[in-house]
Amino acid sequence: MKYAVGIDLGSTTTKAVVIGTEGQVLGHGITNSRSNYDLACQVALTEALIHTRFCLVESQLAARGVEGPAAKRVLAELELRFREQQYRGQLRVLDAVTRRMAATSPPGTLASLDRVLASMEAEVGSLFTLGATRKSDFFRDLAGARFLSLAEDEARRSGVRFEGIVGLFDKAILEVENTPWDGGAFESQIGNALASTASRTPELDAAVRRATDVPLEKIAAVGTGYGRSRLPFPKEQIRSEILCHGLGAHAMFPLTRTVLDIGGQDTKAIQVDERGIVTSFQMNDRCAAGCGRYLGYIADEMNLGLHELGPLAQSSTRSVRINSTCTVFAGAELRERLSLGEKREDILAGLHRAIVLRAMSLLARSGGVKDQFTFTGGVAKNPAAVKALRGLITENYGELRMNISPDSIYTGALGAALFALRDAQGTPMPEPALATNGGTHAH
Repeated sequence: MKYAVGIDLGSTTTKAVVIGTEGQVLGHGITNSRSNYDLACQVALTEALIHTRFCLVESQLAARGVEGPAAKRVLAELELRFREQQYRGQLRVLDAVTRRMAATSPPGTLASLDRVLASMEAEVGSLFTLGATRKSDFFRDLAGARFLSLAEDEARRSGVRFEGIVGLFDKAILEVENTPWDGGAFESQIGNALASTASRTPELDAAVRRATDVPLEKIAAVGTGYGRSRLPFPKEQIRSEILCHGLGAHAMFPLTRTVLDIGGQDTKAIQVDERGIVTSFQMNDRCAAGCGRYLGYIADEMNLGLHELGPLAQSSTRSVRINSTCTVFAGAELRERLSLGEKREDILAGLHRAIVLRAMSLLARSGGVKDQFTFTGGVAKNPAAVKALRGLITENYGELRMNISPDSIYTGALGAALFALRDAQGTPMPEPALATNGGTHAH
């Protein structure tokens, strides 16, 4: 099976989308961005190919008459067992790196580290049971949260300095993330995952075997994103994120005419024509104000998970006016509002409105909002941001169709994959009719 791939190197996450020769999405993958850009691209592509293999397993099950809820149930368990195997493998890397670093630590630290790591290994099964809730599927986040909690317990019990134990994780995690590890590939883990799947059947065995045997051949690749200049790709395989987001949004929703993407580090307002070609755009790329990084900072200040901000803001009964969405000053204003007795949910409602107002300004300067309007990026998963945006769009432009895909975070990577496929097939996209942003060309 031949495929083209698009890689979107964002400031916080790196995404990959794999498409077939007919332009159909075969799989997608995501990982946290890191200092080793080659490895970030490799991991994202590996995850996309894993997703592709699982989709092939699903189609093979259907060919054997296993469909609907029964297929979804067995596939969910199989993938859970697969993710468990991946996590255990990464824990082994963490174990080796932290033990090496602990060799010169004060007396007692290594013994405490041993107990923390043993507890992490012992609880893996409970983390990956059906129905279990995990705050993140990124190893850094999931393992970091568990290491921190267990280190607190260990420090209280043993008297070893908490900072000494946690410092080992902080020093080790970059090396752990940047250590190439072949154990995450589908072929290397699916056997163990299948063996531990309780609902295993002869049909599942056959489906996995056939899906694994399908050859996957990469015919083209294109990179894009905030960090595209640092991608390990030749210059001719790099495309502007503006063009990729425009084309990706058009592919998801063909009637799209206006696109708003709020990512980790920037916000983009894009106008496209009926072919998905960019006609104009505006981009806030000078600071992280009003972007995902800003929300992450607010979450840290409030000691909340990023995923908790939107639901908490939605419980607000009144929106507090926020004067600044500058990350530098956000903490000070946040603490001042809390000291004045304002409720957290009301402050968060005001923050989300302030973020969307900045985006509305970009939309206006790009040419306004036209039907249909598509909202993409990680912030599109935040219900409070969606609610605030929908309200302001209706207030300023009337009732318009607003599209949000569950896979919106992959929009840029999808556009890049489509560019790659068209390059491979010798049908390049036409140049944008107009694409300016204060004198900066989109291509």
